[in-house]
Amino acid sequence: MHRLSFYGTTGTFTRRMLAAVLFGQSICVFFGALVARAVAATGSDWGLSTTYLLVGTGLAVLSIVAAALMRRPFGVTLGWIVQVLTLASALVVSAMLVVGLIFLAMWIAFLIMGSRIDEAQADRREGADGPVDRVDE
Repeated sequence: MHRLSFYGTTGTFTRRMLAAVLFGQSICVFFGALVARAVAATGSDWGLSTTYLLVGTGLAVLSIVAAALMRRPFGVTLGWIVQVLTLASALVVSAMLVVGLIFLAMWIAFLIMGSRIDEAQADRREGADGPVDRVDE
């Protein structure tokens, strides 16, 4: 089994899959922010409705930024932070716990399986090219 990485660069396939997870997560988090705002606006804590919307929208934007930064070594770390914050948003909207767990499961699965696929693709490329013998002239 491959290790979970918390920092560093990933292969192309892994990077693309993790970015797709974060992009989809940003949409769900934004809808969660809208729900938090609507629930707060109709309840006793109506003063927090704008705060919930702004913080939730900030988390959705952070998800998109993390997806864009997956090429950088700290992109994976930022993705983990987004996962933790999405789970923490369940303190405001309890349904976000289910959303957070689903996206966390996809995040972990793509980290593990993506690295396996990247290694298999690298092995296939190496096998197709064959060993390169250089002749000094």
